[in-house]
Amino acid sequence: MAVAVPLPPGGQETGVASWYGHPYHGRQAASGEIYDMDQLTAAHRTLPFGTWVRVENLDNGKSVEVRINDRGPFVEGRIIDLSRAAAEAIGMVGPGTAKVRLEVIPPKALEAARFAVQVGVFSDLDNAERMRTQMERRYGSARLLPRPGDPARWRVLVGALPAQESAEALAAVIRKEEVKDAFVVRLDEP
Repeated sequence: MAVAVPLPPGGQETGVASWYGHPYHGRQAASGEIYDMDQLTAAHRTLPFGTWVRVENLDNGKSVEVRINDRGPFVEGRIIDLSRAAAEAIGMVGPGTAKVRLEVIPPKALEAARFAVQVGVFSDLDNAERMRTQMERRYGSARLLPRPGDPARWRVLVGALPAQESAEALAAVIRKEEVKDAFVVRLDEP
């Protein structure tokens, strides 16, 4: 077995990806956070926690950006274990594995733009806060943004992702499970 070497920003690796869900969903990942198979995360043997990686399915050309938050895979010949949401985004849930190319996303690329999924606009702050709390529990991060006007309204946004494709993948999961009319927005503020 070859020795794994951490990839530098922009570095690439090609190999087989797999995905994992139950029974790991809700358990503590190696990073210390709770693994949520519905977030765009992955396990890698050597990349530092918090590293963002673009994963391209070489069979269909679909790609997704994921954050490394766990260690693995522990099956020889595999280079990354994707969350279920990430596997869905690149069309590999059914087959279970796929030949992929990983690319470490340079930090500058992450600063260029960020995207979120809008799940609602509320005139009642209490309702907006309830939705924000529900989304944060389910998807890891959510926030309220005031929308000026009379009456004032609050937008509920989920995530802050570095690429529109990743936000679209998250939106697809949210539309399937929670909010049928969720859509992607670009964040202009930090």
